[in-house]
Amino acid sequence: MTRPIITAGPVLAVTLALLSACGSDAAAPGGGGPGGEVTVVNCGEEVTYPETVDELFAYDPGIISIALAAGARDQITAVAAASKDEDLLRLAYGDQIDGLNEVTEQGPTLENVVAAQPDVVFAGWNYGFSESRGLTPEILAGHDIGVYQLTEACRQTEGEAQRGTMDPWDALDTDLRNIGIITGNADAGAAAADEVAERVDALRALPAPQDAPTVFLVDSTSDTILSSGSFGGPQGIIDAAGARNATEDVADTWTSISWERLAAEDPDVIAFVEYGEQTVEDKIAALKAHPASRGLKAVRENRFVNLPYGMWVSSPLNVDAAETIRAVLEKHGLAPHTGLTPGLDVSELGLGGNDWL
Repeated sequence: MTRPIITAGPVLAVTLALLSACGSDAAAPGGGGPGGEVTVVNCGEEVTYPETVDELFAYDPGIISIALAAGARDQITAVAAASKDEDLLRLAYGDQIDGLNEVTEQGPTLENVVAAQPDVVFAGWNYGFSESRGLTPEILAGHDIGVYQLTEACRQTEGEAQRGTMDPWDALDTDLRNIGIITGNADAGAAAADEVAERVDALRALPAPQDAPTVFLVDSTSDTILSSGSFGGPQGIIDAAGARNATEDVADTWTSISWERLAAEDPDVIAFVEYGEQTVEDKIAALKAHPASRGLKAVRENRFVNLPYGMWVSSPLNVDAAETIRAVLEKHGLAPHTGLTPGLDVSELGLGGNDWL
């Protein structure tokens, strides 16, 4: 559903200053600089913003979730693709999503962004930014529009496709704190980061399975399977739940995996991303038909869990996904029973593929 347009105030145009110094990808202190500027570390580079970013363009439900959790609702003047996970965002953030100015239900174009006239675009490589689509930080700088790049999507090497430079929980912590700092909500961003860390610690303190069960994530199926490696949000989610990500050895975020790899892993649970035109029923049917997967124990015993896109990509909702996966493991006897109740009740979303509920 397209959200009504918010009438934006005067635009404060800002050109991003990318300094040459490279360092840790952890957030730098948001100390003031000349003219009240703030500096954070984003994708290994120090990036300087005006004292407060007043108009933020956020792309996709995960990134919108980070901005909302970091206290930046008043600074979000334009979003893209919020409606594909509207029910999830409403369940998690209530009326904060009312009135979001969704300029497109799809990935943003340069025209969408320029027309919205934000100070800063919060997106990432293949999370909005793409050379082939003509939307990059360099092109936006030519329109006096700055960027903050999603840390999960930071490229390992400039110009190459592989993404991810740090542990996914560290990446989320970095973005919550940095977005809080650059939008003038440092305390809110830090509080959100601390809450996520506390909940992850609580999960990790639960009794561990004697042998960690294996979870294989399926985003979509074709001649290969789109899944996620060691730098994506799913790695942190599955690990915090007490399981093993079947593709933890793949040094990338979202990437293609062979059917033969799925067969070799014979996972205990198969998780799905509720996303795109391929329904969860289509994905399950593909698994039950393909010779590499139809005999796997998770497929034979319908050990499936289906969660929305916004819970799998880097966002504060990753911890809700981790709690849900732990509950699924307990339900199937794959982890010691603790009676854990996930903080977010995904049954309210009415998603298919969740017979364990």
